[in-house]
Amino acid sequence: MSIKLEDYAELLEDLSPHTRDALNAAWHEATKVFSPRGLDNYLKGVSAIRGLGRGDSLVETWIEQAPQVAKEVGEDVVADLATASLMLASKTSGAVIELLLATAPTAAKRLGDSALFLKYLQFINTLIAQAPRGVRPMLDKLEVLFQQLTLGGLRRWALWGAHAHRTNYEEQINYFSLASKESIAMLQKERKGTLLVDVQRRINMYLRALWARDFFMRPTSGDFEAREGYRPYIEDYLLHLPDAFDDWTVEGQAPVSGLELYRATAAHCAAHIVETRQPISAESLNPMQMAVISVIEDARVETLAIRRFPGLKQLWSKLHIATPERRASVGDYLNRLARALLDETYRDDDAWIAEGRALFASAQDRLDNNQTSWEIGVQLAHSLTQKKIPFNARTDLLAAPYRDDNRYFWEFEEFDFDKAAGAGYESHKQVRKYVSVMEMANEVEVETAGDDAEEIWVLATELFPYEDMGKSYNELEGREPVSEPFHYSEWDYQIQLERPAWATVQEKRAKLGDLAVIDDITAKYKREIHRMKFLLDAMQPQGVQRIRKLEDGDEIDINAAIQSFIDIRLGNQPDPRIMMRSVRKTRDFSILVLLDLSESTNETVQDQEYSVRELTQQACVLLADAINKVGDPFAIHGFCSDGRHDVEYYRFKDFDQHWDEVPKAKLAGMTGQLSTRMGAAIRHAGHHLKLQRSAKKLLIVITDGEPADIDVRDPQYLRHDTKKAVEEVARDGVTTYCMSLDPRADNYVSRIFGQKNYMVVDHVERLPEKLPLLYAGLTR
Repeated sequence: MSIKLEDYAELLEDLSPHTRDALNAAWHEATKVFSPRGLDNYLKGVSAIRGLGRGDSLVETWIEQAPQVAKEVGEDVVADLATASLMLASKTSGAVIELLLATAPTAAKRLGDSALFLKYLQFINTLIAQAPRGVRPMLDKLEVLFQQLTLGGLRRWALWGAHAHRTNYEEQINYFSLASKESIAMLQKERKGTLLVDVQRRINMYLRALWARDFFMRPTSGDFEAREGYRPYIEDYLLHLPDAFDDWTVEGQAPVSGLELYRATAAHCAAHIVETRQPISAESLNPMQMAVISVIEDARVETLAIRRFPGLKQLWSKLHIATPERRASVGDYLNRLARALLDETYRDDDAWIAEGRALFASAQDRLDNNQTSWEIGVQLAHSLTQKKIPFNARTDLLAAPYRDDNRYFWEFEEFDFDKAAGAGYESHKQVRKYVSVMEMANEVEVETAGDDAEEIWVLATELFPYEDMGKSYNELEGREPVSEPFHYSEWDYQIQLERPAWATVQEKRAKLGDLAVIDDITAKYKREIHRMKFLLDAMQPQGVQRIRKLEDGDEIDINAAIQSFIDIRLGNQPDPRIMMRSVRKTRDFSILVLLDLSESTNETVQDQEYSVRELTQQACVLLADAINKVGDPFAIHGFCSDGRHDVEYYRFKDFDQHWDEVPKAKLAGMTGQLSTRMGAAIRHAGHHLKLQRSAKKLLIVITDGEPADIDVRDPQYLRHDTKKAVEEVARDGVTTYCMSLDPRADNYVSRIFGQKNYMVVDHVERLPEKLPLLYAGLTR
């Protein structure tokens, strides 16, 4: 299929003769760059921008520059560039839009990636709303800025100027045109040493010289909120490298330039692609085992690469600085092991390091198979657990700056390695299948099928037995059905828009545990329960109360009226407040306690033998006893997540349930697993609270960390979404309060829940006594 300019004569009939000549002149070049679909978008963009009525110069700029943008980052962004131009028409002048189009090829060339270019367009849209006078001078200096800044650095530099000179337009123009000292100072602060776009060709030639093949690289920009950015990673056989590297300096050593750091990073990632012929199964592995196996696999591919290119050893060795320490974390041990396996001159007398060296040396003839990494890693992880050092998957990371995050070689049971699609840690997913009565009657044969059945068959109506017993099969033999999935939107703070139906909440049936666990908790905290008795008695509803001393009331207060007559007879000024009113005092609260059940809750409390999950369990038992005594309707729910498609939600106790053996057994059986997608869980908890008729609704969130999930790399994304979720449920009358067990929570929890709606429990072991007191204070 070929596109001819004459086919669009009707669409382009409004063009002036001069603009038509410009289009004819650019058409030959455009046909070389665009596919037929791209040419269609290109010409529709000409018509749309012409429709803005901002002059021929703007249209001709689009005609000349759009093919250049497509040449740099692909034709798919051209439609987004046209959309961005149309959206800006109501916010700024045609001259600024023209300048945006004129500098778009520069931005595309410097960014070198379509995803980054789209983020650049979003940034321009945000900046125009905050500093409209600064956009034009900034675009005039765009080439200079991009020669020194990454996209994240440009964003932070621009937003600092926008906030600092929000009302002073003259200073705003000076700042964005690089004419003020503070502008230059901020530019130097955000400046990075080496940009990938400047050295990408050299790195490509370097890798081609080593392995005689091409490797495709893409820049990543994760430094919108901080300068560090993302770690390198490999995905779909592409090397994703940071868009900039600072020179790496360590006291007492010669600095490593950004170019050398790019060479080390690219060579390491390329070694993974060349030497990894099949993925490593992560089935049945815990996070610590995966971390140790990752260190061994890194050492395996580096050893094989060094056998072919000995010079790589010197390049990688100088980027390892781990040294023996008396008190070390798991992360320190992993970094020491990584250095020991690479550099034989490194001295470390620790028995675990020596064991790792010995195992790796004995496997030198088996390094072609990554099963060797699995076997050595599992054995070393078992030895490391004997040191009884707590492991944190978020903080115990490799410190060598050139190492990638190793997602490339892991194969999880829940998704296909080639397609990288799917979610969940179960061996199979249940399928909900709607069938007819005859299908149900003829095909159902597995009477003892449990929650792990591959298919759940559903009838449109309940099925009754042939004998008229007045009860359906569900009532006679079945269990309550698990609800359909709930889909909730998520807030993307970078584009300032909601992603509709983005997260899926799936209610799961809570497993029953041993009731003796709850009885033991009640016995352990008998003294605290007795102490709470007097406080709770004061919170009981008081029935009808009389409010006296009113000027306007429902009835006369006889005693006050008599006293007023006495004052009149004595010649004193009488008190006019002789009325009273009867008011019925009742409590009208609904409380939902939402528990974070992520994997981190299985970690033991410092200097204690019990875990955070067990401590939360104890606190919930005390709180439930307290609320049950007062009589407020309450529910206890929990959540964890495995990506946006699988937010698991457990209802241990519902509002209409009695606090008896069933919810207690469910609470005794709760476990910690997976991640913490808090925004979707708060929205679903708000859904349940919204169904209550109470005048006041309270949601208490108990968590041991910040929102996080496996499919989100930007730490700010889920924080902003959780804040948005709190605001959404507040519109339905739900007050959200967070009790955080994270000692670092002060850095983020107030921005999510508000200045007065959170508590950071510094001494985690005191949670069971603090939670009932918090409930008493919030519902007073």
